[in-house]
Amino acid sequence: MTDAPAPIILTATMGAADFAWANALRRRHFPPERNFLDAHITLFHHLPPSILPELRHRMRALCVGPPPPAMLAAVIALGRGVAFRVDSPALDAMRAQLAAAFAGLLTPQDRASPRLHITVQNKVGVEEARKLHREMAADFRPRPLAIAGLAAWHYRGGPWEAAGEARFRG
Repeated sequence: MTDAPAPIILTATMGAADFAWANALRRRHFPPERNFLDAHITLFHHLPPSILPELRHRMRALCVGPPPPAMLAAVIALGRGVAFRVDSPALDAMRAQLAAAFAGLLTPQDRASPRLHITVQNKVGVEEARKLHREMAADFRPRPLAIAGLAAWHYRGGPWEAAGEARFRG
């Protein structure tokens, strides 16, 4: 671990049971030599490290109330992987508040409309991904997903390093 400035990734964290379930699927289906991360829901991919103090403040402010309702809405194909689509208008609204606050600092990817999801598999062959998508979609039923908080991470090319967390209190 180093103290050198590194881009910040912002995620929504899941409740314990949903996290354990999603992370087990990720460990089962993600190529182990490429799986450096636990299951997560990315809100922003690349925020400048200079905003970290303000980001932490805004995370705490967003988390003073109850967790946003969310649904696992569908199994989606990523081309070379598979994910669950996450639908949460309230989480989208929180992300939009942060995007407005940091508008001039966002990368093109983070300026685009978000497609919230939990990646289960990525960086595999197209046929392997299609097979898993068919298997997972066959018995999938939309269901609630517990959102527990927000977490900021330093990205230095490998596993992420924790940079701050706020949990919903309501």
